[in-house]
Amino acid sequence: MTRVIEPQPKILDITLYQGGESQIAGQGNAVKLSSNENPFGTPDGAKAAYTKAAHQLHRYPNTDHGALRQAIGDVHGLDPRQIIVGVGSDEIITFLCQAYAGVGDEVIHTEHGFSMYRISTLAAGATPVCVPERERVVDVDAILAACTEKTKIVFIANPANPTGTMVGQREVSRLADGLPPQAILVLDGAYAEYVEAFDGGAALIETRDNVVMTRTFSKIYGLGGARIGWGYGPQEIIDTLNRVRGPFNMSEPQLAAAEAAVKDRDWVEKCREENTRLRAWLAEALMEHGVPSDTSCANFILARFIDAVEVENCDAFLKSNGLLVRRVAGYGLPNCLRITVGDESSCRRVAHTIGQFLEQTR
Repeated sequence: MTRVIEPQPKILDITLYQGGESQIAGQGNAVKLSSNENPFGTPDGAKAAYTKAAHQLHRYPNTDHGALRQAIGDVHGLDPRQIIVGVGSDEIITFLCQAYAGVGDEVIHTEHGFSMYRISTLAAGATPVCVPERERVVDVDAILAACTEKTKIVFIANPANPTGTMVGQREVSRLADGLPPQAILVLDGAYAEYVEAFDGGAALIETRDNVVMTRTFSKIYGLGGARIGWGYGPQEIIDTLNRVRGPFNMSEPQLAAAEAAVKDRDWVEKCREENTRLRAWLAEALMEHGVPSDTSCANFILARFIDAVEVENCDAFLKSNGLLVRRVAGYGLPNCLRITVGDESSCRRVAHTIGQFLEQTR
């Protein structure tokens, strides 16, 4: 008898996630501005903590992540019991879909939203619902209009990736209050630390039972290679997510590095200030070359070109000069390049090179 082995429904509908390129063939010193990494690296304390913890690799890690949750709670003024830690914020997103969405359910994301929302939705067997944005900004009215009795989760990134745009607290509150009673609003705050005095949505969670916030150590903390994220939400939801979380999902070096990093507030402040300064410079420099961008609240610029052909040619020219940026046609933005705000020399180099390309082609 012939058996046909098939995956669960919707799995084969998943398009594999495409990360930013990290190498250029034939070049060994490419400037990587394609993955929104911190150009200043990792705090020294986090590197030291990671190295020290490596001496205990033969031991199983702590299962409740208590020390890291307490550190996060102390820094952000949150109840550690309402915090969950995962392998990047991606894993928290996966937990949410696994626990709260399934066959017959719908999960809403916006048209330029992070691709993991759709991937995690399909992996859970649920149906992703893509809602249009308004000039690359989350449209609360469009989301509310798309909600049905099948809606279980709504994902928005604030600040958003890859657009860099942001919606204010009043609009986010209106969204949370307007959702159907069975739906959870998930606020993806991967870039929250780049916004001065922004809590990522934590205050909303204190007064509502339908909001969850996700955060990451991959951006301003410079720990993208270590894969550490966390979530904060109502106790009932966090307890549910812990039921699907693997007991040893985080290694001891991960936990130690993140604990040291979150306590280093001087590092966060320094990186935020430098990013703000260089982001403004880069946006202005590109605008002087005739390349506009929306006001970015993250650590990248979404540069808008005339059309997809110009983007393709500009990207090729940048690569020929050792510069890697991110094409975002897969996010519904075929005429755009997402450019990470690097250090000062990288910003000047990418702006100058784009200027050279446009002088030759326009």
